[in-house]
Amino acid sequence: MAWYGGGMGWGTWLAVGLFWFVLLGLIVLLVARLLPGSNGGMARDAGESAPEILDRRLANGEIGLVAWEAQRAALVTARGNWK
Repeated sequence: MAWYGGGMGWGTWLAVGLFWFVLLGLIVLLVARLLPGSNGGMARDAGESAPEILDRRLANGEIGLVAWEAQRAALVTARGNWK
């Protein structure tokens, strides 16, 4: 039987192998970014409590003193104590 061109050449095998390598790499990258704890997004540290976040935001200038006091009072009321 005659083959049309002798089948796939080395260039085709290289392209197919490269395609699968890139595809599997993208799948692994996506799975790694979607797993919890991978810190792929803007996740905060698990050890940081609400009062610590509030204090950090005040120190960075993201919120003013009046807003900090109001939010601190709300936290104290909701938690019953200040950690």
